[in-house]
Amino acid sequence: MAATDPNCIFCKIVRGEIPSRKVYEDADVLAFHDIQPVAPVHFMLIPKKHVATMYDLAADDAPAMGRIMTLAGRLARELGAADGFRTIVNTGRVGRQDVQHVHVHVIGGPEPLGPMIVRGTH
Repeated sequence: MAATDPNCIFCKIVRGEIPSRKVYEDADVLAFHDIQPVAPVHFMLIPKKHVATMYDLAADDAPAMGRIMTLAGRLARELGAADGFRTIVNTGRVGRQDVQHVHVHVIGGPEPLGPMIVRGTH
């Protein structure tokens, strides 16, 4: 596995030190349910490699990030968001990123979502 941060909560989830309700896992990507869901379908996709923010992504992160984007729709549909979903990436202070590890929220369900979510959970 690639670089991790010993203090990062998402790295601890990747390492199995903190339990999660996994949705998907491969060598480079982990998907798990959000602990504070804002909709019936709410999970996150993260690269297993620790990258703090989208500002920090490099060219060699493209395969994992591409995999995340191609998995989002399939996993959303499998979990019950068959008629659409949102993807949200909070970046930095202004973007209200609470956990300093790149992550993509996938939010949906059987009914239309309300207005744009202003405050993300991570």
